[in-house]
Amino acid sequence: MNDSDLPQINLLPNMADADHKQQLVNKLAEINRQSVEQDIEQRASGLGLAYINLKGFPVSPTAVALIDQEQAEALSTVCFFYSGSEVRLGSTNPENPQLTQLAAEMTKKHHTNIEIYLISQESLNAVLKLYEKIPKIKKFSRGVEITEADLKKYQTQISSFAELQKLINEVSMTELVSMVTASALKAGASDIHIEAEEQDIKIRFRIDGILNTVAEVPTESWPKIISRVKLLANLKLNITTQPQDGRFTIFLTDDKVDVRVSTIPTAYGESVVMRLLKSSATGLNFEDLGIRGKAFVDIKHEIQRPNGMIISTGPTGSGKTTTLYAILNKLNKPETKIITLEDPVEYKLKGINQSQIDRGKDYTFARGLRSILRQDPDVVMVGEMRDLETADVAINAALTGHLVISTIHTNSASGAIPRFLAMGVKPFLLSPALNAIIGQRLLRKICPECKVEDAIDNDIMTKILNILSKIPMESAEKLDAKELNNLKFYKGQGCPACHGLGYKGRVGVYEIMTMNAEIEKVILSGKVSEYEIEAIAIKNGMLTMVQDGLLKAKDGITAVEEVFKKTE
Repeated sequence: MNDSDLPQINLLPNMADADHKQQLVNKLAEINRQSVEQDIEQRASGLGLAYINLKGFPVSPTAVALIDQEQAEALSTVCFFYSGSEVRLGSTNPENPQLTQLAAEMTKKHHTNIEIYLISQESLNAVLKLYEKIPKIKKFSRGVEITEADLKKYQTQISSFAELQKLINEVSMTELVSMVTASALKAGASDIHIEAEEQDIKIRFRIDGILNTVAEVPTESWPKIISRVKLLANLKLNITTQPQDGRFTIFLTDDKVDVRVSTIPTAYGESVVMRLLKSSATGLNFEDLGIRGKAFVDIKHEIQRPNGMIISTGPTGSGKTTTLYAILNKLNKPETKIITLEDPVEYKLKGINQSQIDRGKDYTFARGLRSILRQDPDVVMVGEMRDLETADVAINAALTGHLVISTIHTNSASGAIPRFLAMGVKPFLLSPALNAIIGQRLLRKICPECKVEDAIDNDIMTKILNILSKIPMESAEKLDAKELNNLKFYKGQGCPACHGLGYKGRVGVYEIMTMNAEIEKVILSGKVSEYEIEAIAIKNGMLTMVQDGLLKAKDGITAVEEVFKKTE
């Protein structure tokens, strides 16, 4: 800085005066500080970062506490703003790779947007001093902790739903919620429903896709139950006439369960649904899906291609997302960049970049997909194709060197093509983009503890023989006359292991339709018939869902009744 840049200061004759000297020193120091801040601001502009002077800035202890003091000092970085949906960090060294890692961890932990500002050393020191004012408290885990000991205690006490009903009437509301949750986990439930009705409160578990009433509670207990659930999920206790959504976490020894809570008002109070999302559920291997024979060979080949589109179809609850996650697990390698776009992100997958859409901020599937493609991915998963804009971007991605996997709501694999065309997708783009379409359902598996042979009605057996005799030779699942004449099927008669349901666990049934010249010709003709496409696929060896289900019933995996209920 040149002397000419300094303002002219009138040096009075009485410079010996101590107060006047101090004023001069303070003035020069302030000029120097302003000059330093200007230099920092110019540097921030050159780096493409925002700049802020934190001297006198109102920084809350809540914001500061988001970063440990030791880490803040090591990275020369502080948090100076936190609103719940946004975090702002100030750093004197924003190019530090460890800061990038910290920002990524904070984004994942707090589900917020992170913005980094360049600050001066003086600003950093001013915020670091605030750590002295933060009370030193013991770290705690957020959420409901159900220990392994609690689970074992409840599992010992609750051997059936009847035992659960008995114990519910004897425990406090705090224990009730923990006991119901532990019982649901033991039973393998995906959802807990607590519903206020006129006469009582119903507690139901969705097990293997089917709702089962497991207990009833007196109506006078409702205020305590709903208050306990709302407190856990951080919902507002005084709002009973509007829907609310929240979540909490159950921490186990080797796992954790995220619980998504939804409440809606009803005639007699509210209805609560708690969805249990277990982290270990993401470990499903592609080989364990239950796809067999030619279908397995075909789809394994298609997912190893470097580009194109694989679509999973079926109604809600048919296991489409599970199939996509299993495919991602198969493709997840260090040399492969995988990005997903989901609504919401239900399970966290290690090594995969997962992004959640936010319609409130106009971060839709279509807009998010465009942004994802600028990240140079090899594989992209889009949670669902809902509109033409999303479908167009996905198809163009599949045609330009990316493998795209997604879902669409149709009843069969062949129904996906008319659905795309009804959206407005151009046939000449769709036909070369598609690799394969997976139609699927989830069937309940027979409980192995109480499996017995099932006596099949003659009319039903005739129907079964008619379906199985039409299996194409190309599928490698064709049954000969001897096998058809000696078919045996099974069912579960109910036992304590399956809570008297006769079923335990679920298995997928599939139809895998891969593209070929005949199907492409039908698409390009513009006169697309779902039945014509299905006939071509069957002629080329596609096993239908009902055929796959009956083959699994023949093998004793599921029951004939379950096959016809879910596939027809």
